[in-house]
Amino acid sequence: MALRVEKAAGIGFCFGVKRCIEILEKAAQERGRIESLGAPVHNQQVLERLARRGIHIAGNIDEIKGDAAAISAHGISPVIEAELRQKFNNVINTTCPFVHRAQLAARRLARAGFFVIVYGEAEHPEVKGILGWADNRGIATLDTGLVRETRLPRRLGILSQTTQILPQFTEFASKMIDLALIKDGEIRVIDTICHDIRRRQKSTIDLARKADVMVVVGSRTSANTRHLVEFCGAVKKTYLTQTADEIQPDWFKGCRHVGVTSGASTPDETIDEVVARLEEIE
Repeated sequence: MALRVEKAAGIGFCFGVKRCIEILEKAAQERGRIESLGAPVHNQQVLERLARRGIHIAGNIDEIKGDAAAISAHGISPVIEAELRQKFNNVINTTCPFVHRAQLAARRLARAGFFVIVYGEAEHPEVKGILGWADNRGIATLDTGLVRETRLPRRLGILSQTTQILPQFTEFASKMIDLALIKDGEIRVIDTICHDIRRRQKSTIDLARKADVMVVVGSRTSANTRHLVEFCGAVKKTYLTQTADEIQPDWFKGCRHVGVTSGASTPDETIDEVVARLEEIE
């Protein structure tokens, strides 16, 4: 008996990734070779597709040799953007609007005198960019223990990397309030989690609760993909696969209903290939 395969609602490219790719491909068609400062999105198949269209990755500004540079969907700090615009005539900004919303929130907090705490992965390019918008008056962490070791000012602003899990951010913010709200302390919490990501998380967890096993399709370098694996794994056995070739039939022994979801930078064709492979398993 073949597996019953069900896809979560709203998977495939999120709004920000789709927008980034469309902007870059149109620019490359008009201008030729474009070099992106850092990976535009975190998915190898998408990067290979972009490379075929003349869009390549530069690790730093000095590696960009042409006259057209791109800012990835993850965004960058204002200082680095200013340096790019000073050096290159054509700067293509594909920063996701939801990321830009978080950037602006960080700037507002910093300019109002708040020390900014970003709930997120400190080494992720999006998080580094957000801290740059806070004039580097802040820290990024997923652990309140690190904050506990930091000498905190009286006024704290808390926001989130856009792809984090809402219940975990809520728990983090609650712990921060317990930790830091003393004397004349002031804490401002801003929800900067992407609406698209939030809908994806909800549809994924709804499917995970009724499926026998979950498969998350996406890159291991993608933060939102890893968060989906973590999210699903809390309620159901979950596997991460980057391509259909990685699927192992042993994952589905004793299972009849398989749920499929994806990271926000996973192309539809990769998802379709995974679904087709799953439907072949008996």
